[in-house]
Amino acid sequence: MLTFITLCTFTDQGIRTIKDSTKRADMAMEAASKFGSKMTHLYWTQGQFDLIAIIEAPDEESATALGLAIAAGGNVRMQTLRAFDKTAMNTILAKLG
Repeated sequence: MLTFITLCTFTDQGIRTIKDSTKRADMAMEAASKFGSKMTHLYWTQGQFDLIAIIEAPDEESATALGLAIAAGGNVRMQTLRAFDKTAMNTILAKLG
């Protein structure tokens, strides 16, 4: 599984319905399985981003489809980053020669 870190900000709609935020989070976590993925962690944060999610997906297409499905709800804007663990980074570095 590939790991992705998703940084989210609430839209105006998301703020207006903030009291439903944890319910929507549960639905997003359940929706991940439809894409063969798993949202392993979700944190509400202070600062530049309102939410940070850690997602495991079998491929980039599945992670992208999950992100689009969540964003289509209109409550968050998302920025997704591909994350590499130490083993994957060592494999990448080995390719440098």
